[in-house]
Amino acid sequence: MTESRVHGECADQFEGVRIELERHLENGEELGASIVIDIDGETVVDMWGGYSDADRSIDWTADTITNVWSSTKTVMNLAALMLVDRGELDVYAPVADYWPEFAANGKESVEVRHLLSHTSGVAGWEPPFAVDDLYDWTKATEKLAAQAPWWEPGTASGYHAQNQGHLVGELIRRVSGKTLKDFVATEIAGPLGADFQIGAREEDWDRIAEIVPPPPMPIDLTILPEDNIMRKTFTSPPLDATVAGTAEWRRADLGAFNGHGNARSLARIMSAITLGGAVDGVQLLTPKTIDLIFDEQSNGIDLVLACPLRFGIGFGLPQLDTVPYIPNDRICFWGGWGGSMVIMDLDRRMTATYMMNKMGLGLVGSPRSEAYLRAVYSAAGAGLLKA
Repeated sequence: MTESRVHGECADQFEGVRIELERHLENGEELGASIVIDIDGETVVDMWGGYSDADRSIDWTADTITNVWSSTKTVMNLAALMLVDRGELDVYAPVADYWPEFAANGKESVEVRHLLSHTSGVAGWEPPFAVDDLYDWTKATEKLAAQAPWWEPGTASGYHAQNQGHLVGELIRRVSGKTLKDFVATEIAGPLGADFQIGAREEDWDRIAEIVPPPPMPIDLTILPEDNIMRKTFTSPPLDATVAGTAEWRRADLGAFNGHGNARSLARIMSAITLGGAVDGVQLLTPKTIDLIFDEQSNGIDLVLACPLRFGIGFGLPQLDTVPYIPNDRICFWGGWGGSMVIMDLDRRMTATYMMNKMGLGLVGSPRSEAYLRAVYSAAGAGLLKA
C-alpha cells in the first residue's frame, strides 16, 4: 500500500475532502496545498500535502507558507472593517474625508464602500505604470488620487485586482497611522497567533512555497482597445506570477496580492467573521459591522472579470452563475489568482480555506477549488447546488 500524500487531521465527516486532495496530488494537478475547515471555533480539517517546489524535492509541511495572491484582500478588508467597528472609518462617507487628495478629477463622491466593493471606478492605474511602481507607495497612491474614474462610481463593479491594496491600505494608513503591513502584524496576526503577513520577513523565505504560474489567459489583452477597462486593469502593470519569488515583492506592502500564509492562518483570521467577530476571546468585530458585509453593492457583469459577480462591502457574495459550488446562503468569500479560496459561512459557522502553489487558470476559483468545496458542502449540507 502506498503512503498517503496527505498529512494532518481530517474529521470522518469530511473524508470526501481528503479524498479529493489526495486525488489531485496524485494526478499532478496539484503540486502542494493546504486545506482547513473550522466549524464553530473547532478545527475539524487541517490537511496539507505535496511539494513546495517545482522540482518536487521539498515537501510541503505543516508550516509551509505561500504567496496567496488576492486571498490577501480578505485580511486587508477585515482590517478596514475593524476601523469601521471602532468608529474611526465610515463606509458611507466620502474617501476624501480621510484622504483629501482623492477628491481630484471627479472622485469627490466616491465613498469608502466603493473601494471595498470594487465599484469606485478606479480599477487600476492609468498607463504607463510598471511593476517597480507598485513598490513605491507614495508614487502609486498619488497616481490613484489624481486620476479620473473609468466609469461612474457605484454603478457597477470592476475588480480592483492590483490596486485595492493601495486604495484601502492608504485609508488604513491615514486613519490608524499604521501601514497595512504593520496593522495586520500588530492588530490581527499577532493577537491571534496567526502565521500570516503582508509580504514576508526574510527569515521566513526558506519556507515559502515556490509559485508555479498558471496557463496563459484565454484572451490576448493586447488585442483589446487601449482604453478597455480589462486591459488597463491587468496590464498596468503587466504581471508575471514569478515576480512573487523576488525580494522586492516579498518586502513590499501590497494588500491586493502579496500576503503570505497558508490555509491554517487564513482560517484562523477569517473565522472572526464567521464566528460573530471574536476568535478565542480576541474581539476584532461586532455583529453590527459584520452585517455591513452583506449590504449588496453590485450584482451584475463585472467590468474587469467579465462574469456575473455580487459584491457586498469587502467581500464577494454568492453568485450561482459564476461560483455554483458556493450556496446562496449567508456566506461571504473571496479567493486568489490561481484558485485559492476563503469561505466564511455564517449560517453553518464554518470557515473553509484552501491555499496552493501550482496556479490554475481562473481568477475566481478553479476546477480544484470547486472540487474541494463541493466535497465540503456535500459533507456540511448545502441544499441545492448547480451541477
